[in-house]
Amino acid sequence: MIKIADFTLFFIFFVSSPSLLLAQSQLPNIDPQDKASLLIFRVSIHDLNRSLSTWYGSSCSNWTGLACQNPTGKVLSLTLSGLNLSGQIHPSLCELSSLQSLDLSHNNFSGNIPSCFGSLRNLRTLNLSRNSFVGSIPGTFVSLKELREVVLSENRDLGGLIPHWFGGFSMNLERVDLSFCSFLGELPESLLYLKSLKYLNLESNNLTGTLRDFQQPLVVLNLASNRFSGTLPCFYASRPSLSVLNLAENSLVGGLPSCLGSLEELSHLNLSFNGFNYEISPRFMFSEKLVMLDLSHNGFSGRLPSRISETTEKLGLVLLDLSHNRFSGDIPLRITELKSLQALRLSHNLLTGDIPARIGNLTYLQVIDLSHNALTGSIPLNIVGCFQLLALMISNNNLSGEIQPELDALDSLKILDISHNQISGEIPLTLAGLKSLEIVDISSNNLSGNLNEAITKWSNLKYLSLARNKFSGTLPSWLFKFDKIQMIDYSSNRFSWFIPDDNLNSTRFKDFQTGGDERFAEPPGKVEIKISAAVVAKDELSFSYNLLSMVGIDLSDNLLHGEIPEALFRQKNIEYLNLSYNFLEGQLPRLEKLPRLKALDLSHNSLSGQVTGNISAPPGLTLLNLSHNCFSGIITEKEGLGKFPGALAGNPELCVESPGSKCDPANIDASQEEIYQNELVEGPISIWIFCLSAFISFDFGVLGIFCSARARSYILQTKA
Repeated sequence: MIKIADFTLFFIFFVSSPSLLLAQSQLPNIDPQDKASLLIFRVSIHDLNRSLSTWYGSSCSNWTGLACQNPTGKVLSLTLSGLNLSGQIHPSLCELSSLQSLDLSHNNFSGNIPSCFGSLRNLRTLNLSRNSFVGSIPGTFVSLKELREVVLSENRDLGGLIPHWFGGFSMNLERVDLSFCSFLGELPESLLYLKSLKYLNLESNNLTGTLRDFQQPLVVLNLASNRFSGTLPCFYASRPSLSVLNLAENSLVGGLPSCLGSLEELSHLNLSFNGFNYEISPRFMFSEKLVMLDLSHNGFSGRLPSRISETTEKLGLVLLDLSHNRFSGDIPLRITELKSLQALRLSHNLLTGDIPARIGNLTYLQVIDLSHNALTGSIPLNIVGCFQLLALMISNNNLSGEIQPELDALDSLKILDISHNQISGEIPLTLAGLKSLEIVDISSNNLSGNLNEAITKWSNLKYLSLARNKFSGTLPSWLFKFDKIQMIDYSSNRFSWFIPDDNLNSTRFKDFQTGGDERFAEPPGKVEIKISAAVVAKDELSFSYNLLSMVGIDLSDNLLHGEIPEALFRQKNIEYLNLSYNFLEGQLPRLEKLPRLKALDLSHNSLSGQVTGNISAPPGLTLLNLSHNCFSGIITEKEGLGKFPGALAGNPELCVESPGSKCDPANIDASQEEIYQNELVEGPISIWIFCLSAFISFDFGVLGIFCSARARSYILQTKA
């Protein structure tokens, strides 16, 4: 059987090979003039990856990115996208007289767009996106009568006015993408009437003027991140065609016109970050094809719209974002009927009432953000029906009750934020099953009890805050065990005893590249979670988040004793350390092993010893507070502590020199002797005062008891 199969393959090859050889012989050779033009272009640019090393010989099929006309060999298409090419475009490229498609996107070409491109009269597609072109659109483009698609996006220094002729030079133009450039001024009126135009993307420029209606059936209109003003048009001409409408981050005002509900094909609507206001009509409803609705960061008021869009088994909203408005009242039950919903964001409104129990019916939900409202009741147990949930954010409400052990069913959860509520009880042991958790914020509640080892199962943890609760007991030995931790905040609880150092010897705080120093415009220790949820396909949600926080530890406002572990000051990536308002003792460790330290607060403890030379090492230190301790000695001007006013206040044995005053060691010794003498005198007096107050309190207490008729009766009955 094997021999027969081999023979069959050989026969097929033998029979077919003449036709293959004939086809190869018919492959065109590059037109000599076009070949010469391409070679001049190649030697004039930088090809770091040698992507154009195949440009030799005469066969068109061997040249990377080339397609030629058969049999003339004239170059019809040149596609060099994403090849890491750089330099300026040589005019020789404009001699490809038959060129119909030119794609140089995703490279690093620079300089002006060659004006000679206007001589490419057969050009239909021009894509120069994601390069470093500068200047403006060449006026010679007016000669490109056959152009159907022009994409110049993501050339940040390409701009100026969009030419007034831009909407009239080609009656075939269907796609225009000038997004993420620096164009300014108003839209040319010719673009509003270009009948062939289907796709217009001008996002992230500096365009101004009143937003006007377009008079052609557009499919995609993206004018986001500009400075357009006025009210929202109805887009009547696009009623049967418009699929994507993105007007986010402009200065549009007024209400949501009901005529938008007549856009039959609308699937994506983004009106966020504008000045829209007023109530939305309860009868307002979009078509069943709507998959993304973002009205966030506006001034909409009244009750939430209950009938946003009809839904079917296969179609329906995937993302609903009505956050940062002034919506009030309950969360409508109809929202729990949007079966396709994957992201529900209603935060920063005035919503009241309970979280609907039927929210668990939304089995595709990945993001729930109901934070910053006035919701009451408890976390509904049915929420475990959202078994694909990645982020549960219900902070800053009036929720009460306990954390239910059944929440461990949400085993895909990455972000759990229930902070700033009135939730009580302990952390259930079952939550050890939430091994995907990366951010946990349960701060500012009424949680209590000791910490259990369930937390150690959260091996992917980056941020953990238990601050401002009623936790007690000793800090566990596994406190610093997390491999990926960025911030630990146990502040304002009742933890006692020592700071454990069991896991500090192996560096646990990693080097997080989360941005520049602009992160620290907020007070140290403040965390910000920026969640990005976007519909990338018809029914697929893209979820990501960015954690903006210092790398650090906050154990302040507890009952901790003992010395600060030396190993804590060997964590080279620590940026924020707050151990204030405890009972810590010992000397201040040297800070030279904390090169990234930006904020240090050890105030209101019992630390002692010399400070000189210990705090001058971290160059980026912007906040320092060592006040109200027992430090001693002299701090000279060269220590450079003038930029931290009050940092050493409340240390009576410490003298800080300033430009107008110097410290006298004799005066310091005298003041120390005076403090010692005062202690000798005040000590016995304090004891006498204590004894006297205790005696008076006892007498008045007994007198108060016997002056009470109820107490007298109770005592007499007991004796009888």
